[in-house]
Amino acid sequence: MKKFSDYIEKSVVGTNPEEPEGVLKGRFKVMKSDDEKMLAFGWASVSMRVDGEVIEDWQKDIVEPEDLENAAYEFVLLYREGGEMHERGGAAVLIESVVFTEEKMRAMGIPAGTLPIGWWIGFKVLDKDVWEKVKDGTYQMFSIEGEAERVKVEDENSL
Repeated sequence: MKKFSDYIEKSVVGTNPEEPEGVLKGRFKVMKSDDEKMLAFGWASVSMRVDGEVIEDWQKDIVEPEDLENAAYEFVLLYREGGEMHERGGAAVLIESVVFTEEKMRAMGIPAGTLPIGWWIGFKVLDKDVWEKVKDGTYQMFSIEGEAERVKVEDENSL
């Protein structure tokens, strides 16, 4: 079985030889949780802010909306498992997933400039120790994991 990380492709503005190759991570805050049901919801990844600004993650990587959408679909089809700190699986299972694109938001009647272009997720946490860390703030955000080939992207301002 392929891992979700097998489907993630990212591009980067510039290339830094001192940056680690391999695993690339993006982190997003847990926005809502339900203590009784052990449910957590939030952004898995955001490609563009509400104002249209493209987002660079902590490693200066950019995930194009189409690439994010395709990776999210592959995750939902083939993986759906949530891990703990990229070290072990089986801590949670995906229960909700939608990639908000401009087209989908228009179709849903969500006014432009209301939501970012990104992937919203929800997980049922299965591990009580992990849930306690969500509740006490140890785990405050989601972190996606993936591997990609870094591709230099020309800066529009330098042309």
